[in-house]
Amino acid sequence: MRNILPIVFCFDDNLVLPAGICINSLLLHAKQDTFYDIFILHDKDAEYPKTSFFNKLKEQFNNFSITFRSVGDEFRGNYEIREITYAAYYRLLIPDIIPEYDKIFYFDVDIIFQCDLYDIYNSVDLSNYYIGGVSTPTSDIGEYIINKIGMNVEDYICSGTLIINSKKIKEDNKIPEFKDVASKRWKYQDQDTLNIVCRGNILILPPWFGVVGTISKIVSDKNQKFYTNNEVLKIKSDGIIHYNGPKPWKEMCLNFDIWWEYYRKSIFFDYQYYYKFYESQLNPFDRLTLWKRVKILLRYFKTKFQ
Repeated sequence: MRNILPIVFCFDDNLVLPAGICINSLLLHAKQDTFYDIFILHDKDAEYPKTSFFNKLKEQFNNFSITFRSVGDEFRGNYEIREITYAAYYRLLIPDIIPEYDKIFYFDVDIIFQCDLYDIYNSVDLSNYYIGGVSTPTSDIGEYIINKIGMNVEDYICSGTLIINSKKIKEDNKIPEFKDVASKRWKYQDQDTLNIVCRGNILILPPWFGVVGTISKIVSDKNQKFYTNNEVLKIKSDGIIHYNGPKPWKEMCLNFDIWWEYYRKSIFFDYQYYYKFYESQLNPFDRLTLWKRVKILLRYFKTKFQ
């Protein structure tokens, strides 16, 4: 018997390759009886649904399906900031566009999966909540911005990793409210919208499900007070890595080497693309401390010979 897990991604033509690596990592860690029913939301002008790019995954995996669904012109012209386009707002429409499921995952594509998702999907009870997500530590500025919309950091979640109670959202007619609130110029766009509309009905999930900056300096700091030792171990061993800041396919950033190792192991691997990135980063690499270089090499050899 297969465990069917519905999961949604939303992105534009600029993120096709990262989406491929993200989905490849998801399928790579799927258990034998897990089947991912994947939906990809896009605007009417997107080119990638017309290509065979994602068909390459079928050369390696048979535990998934992919369905493309257009959102038309929804949210075109909405507020954009920090290179986050209006495609980020598409997750607000998931209950309407994907009516097949009452409970469904949503993930950004700047993510690397290190685990199967069945256990959390099966165990999380969203009956009294609209969404579930991870609240994470932030800077003083981030906390100030969150406080300005009337929320506390502990109750405010990242919108990049979600479990959505589509049934309750539709029953309570929240989609029009999502659209109305999303029309404002919020600093964190769709993320602020979800938190404002769902306030009081948000389930806080364990940090391994997608803590912002997973396996970050916060986690590696022995004096940090945000997570227990067991939570830190879980994050490091099979936590979902969310590159919510700098992108590893563009520059050297925290844990960029993990992304590139998953790229190297993926069906989309291209030697020239791989080489050009590292060639372009030679100068930044030369400025790294000796210890950081050693850590990168150790991680490389550990994954290479597993």
